[in-house]
Parts: sequence; structure tokens; C-alpha cells
Amino acid sequence: MPTLHFTETTTATPEEFLAALTDFGPDREQLFGNSTDEYLEVHHRGPTEADVTEGSRGIWERLHYDWSNPRRVVMTTTDSNLWGGHSGHTYTLTPRADGKTDIDVTVVREGKNLKGRAVGAVVGTVGQGVLRNAFHKTVEAVEARTNGTNQT
Repeated sequence: MPTLHFTETTTATPEEFLAALTDFGPDREQLFGNSTDEYLEVHHRGPTEADVTEGSRGIWERLHYDWSNPRRVVMTTTDSNLWGGHSGHTYTLTPRADGKTDIDVTVVREGKNLKGRAVGAVVGTVGQGVLRNAFHKTVEAVEARTNGTNQT
């Protein structure tokens, strides 16, 4: 079961990053490349939690988002075509004295079937760099959005 851990520092505030992370509107894929509009379905959204299906390229998962602690967003996989068990994502947003925010993300991928276990093995090895790059692009896109600039 691959567990991936990434960190970034951003100029976005924790509130700005949380707002982006929980924006399930059209064009979400501009911020999160692995969440295309084709797969996006919001089943329920409350003030501090949501039930959302998202994915891309044939891989989807239904996630329960919990941001009752606005500095820690826990996304638990409740259904997926590949992932089960303890799969999900946890984002921890820590404000810094210089106005920046440290973002710490942990991604757990537990395959629920043969394809999920195979993809999980790839994710845990060579796919780790791809996911790290996707996370970096997300941080850049959120910064561009919060600064009112277009990302090139």
C-alpha cells in the first residue's frame, strides 16, 4: 500500500488554499489536473464537508472531504474503481510568520482489485514523481488564482 508524502511552501494563505481545495465548481481541473470536469460530481456539500466523485483518465474515486479543522483537510475514499481500504488524502496547512503557508500532503493508495494493486505499485515507484509534479502544478495554479494572474 503506497503512502506518498509531499511538501510545498506557497504564497497563498491557508484560507486561500482551503478555498481552492474545496472549490468543486466547473474548471476544477485548472487547479487539480487529476480531477477533470468529465468525472466531477458533487453529491453533497455542507459548510465543512462534502461528498464528491472526481478523477481522470479512467480512474475515479468518491471522496468524503472533511475540513472541520480548516488547517487539516481529510479526504477519505468511500468508493472507487481502483482504490479501497485506507485510501485517501490528507492536507495540512500551516501558516508561517513570513505570510507563506507550508502545505503537507499525504496520499494513501490501497488497491481494491488487481488493477488497483498494479496501478498502486506504479504509483509507489515511478508514479511518485508524476504525482509530486502534479501537486507542484496545483500549488502554482492556486498562487496564480489568488494573485489574480493567469497561469501560462
